[in-house]
Amino acid sequence: MSVTALRGRIVSFKDDPFAGASADCLMHEPDGLVIIRDGRIEAVGPYDALCGKLPDAAIVVSYPDAIISAGFIDAHVHYPQLQMIGAYGAQLLEWLDRYVFPAELAFADAAHAGRVAKTFLRELLRAGTTTAAVYCTVHPHSVDAFFAESERFNTRMIAGKVLMDRHAPPALLDTAERGYDESLALIRRWHGRGRQLYAVTPRFAPSCSPAQLDAAAGLLRQADGLFLQTHLAENLAEVEWVRTLFPGSSSYLDVYEKAGLVGERSIFGHAIHLREQDFCTCHRTGAALAHCPTSNRFLGSGAFRLFDALDPRRPVRVALGTDVGAGTSLSQLATLNEAYKTAQSLGHPLDAIQAFWLATLGGARALRLDDRIGRVAPGYEADLCVLDLKATPLLAFRTGFCDSVEELLFTLMTLGDDRMVRATWVAGVPVYDRDRGDDARFQPPASQAAASRT
Repeated sequence: MSVTALRGRIVSFKDDPFAGASADCLMHEPDGLVIIRDGRIEAVGPYDALCGKLPDAAIVVSYPDAIISAGFIDAHVHYPQLQMIGAYGAQLLEWLDRYVFPAELAFADAAHAGRVAKTFLRELLRAGTTTAAVYCTVHPHSVDAFFAESERFNTRMIAGKVLMDRHAPPALLDTAERGYDESLALIRRWHGRGRQLYAVTPRFAPSCSPAQLDAAAGLLRQADGLFLQTHLAENLAEVEWVRTLFPGSSSYLDVYEKAGLVGERSIFGHAIHLREQDFCTCHRTGAALAHCPTSNRFLGSGAFRLFDALDPRRPVRVALGTDVGAGTSLSQLATLNEAYKTAQSLGHPLDAIQAFWLATLGGARALRLDDRIGRVAPGYEADLCVLDLKATPLLAFRTGFCDSVEELLFTLMTLGDDRMVRATWVAGVPVYDRDRGDDARFQPPASQAAASRT
């Protein structure tokens, strides 16, 4: 088996910086080596200590003036909305009617779904994101298109067909029975195939009848390791709508819990307008919340109370989501910028170690995948991103004045975007390299193998 090694400054995590002192949770190797064999990390440590252990045929790739990190994790994103990112002037419910539903109607065309999936996956890789929890549309072929593209690049992705049987254009509605049957077929086709994982995906409570929510719960019992993803308490008008649609429930989250949809692999997007009892429910059940700060600010939905969610007396698992198209960037660096501002506005400064933990190991923990992704550590899947400290003249100038790795990370998350991503490695293969020629910038593993043989 071939061996590849990456040399550079390595940053990773030993523990949760929200539960202990941030500095004690960081792993930093100023001149390190990551040894990769057969898609997994075999060893990590100082270059001087490990370089002598490399086989003669090993390929060493050096990244000076860069940080090698675990690949970013995006816990909430809509690939069909890429075509209307940055749409103007509406809050959530009007925004869905005016922009989102018309965009998703176009996915009746399977060729269109394939074209958008191809663009979306490449933009994720350009942003250094190697795992995402992705919403498709109501059309089963939208799921096939996304997973097929992910399979080409061997990325570990979570995705599912949206379930909606009311309060949307007729062409975007299914029924409880059809949604169940189509989802079950997709689960059997894709869940656990290579690195692909399936999420049962009711869009949100207002678009799902009680029968469809019950059917979603039934789907979760059909295979081990399935995820549940949906939206929760994003907008005050939405919360009030849910109250009128489900008068027997004590809260928005209670709607999902009564249906059997709140568990340790449940991911709830936004979760802005939660009460203490809802945080307690998430803690008790192990459910995760996806913090989507660029979207929350763009739609005027409100501010997610990150530090309330992470209260050490009953911590809730939290990950970051870009939420494109309401979110304005697929870059987790840009997302961290907005997460910092949101936390600062609520009186809780978010330090850089906490922030990068959310984007990597914290996200993996929220998704229950922290035994395989989210760290630069032996035994982990070699999903990595390389962040260029001199990607722009301003960044090169500013990082020259940084006195610590913490300051470097904070500078990246406040000045950074996709331009900072020098390379993205998936299962030990450099599937994206910013500095390759345009035609070769994105290369799935089969292309990489062919290139290495010629």
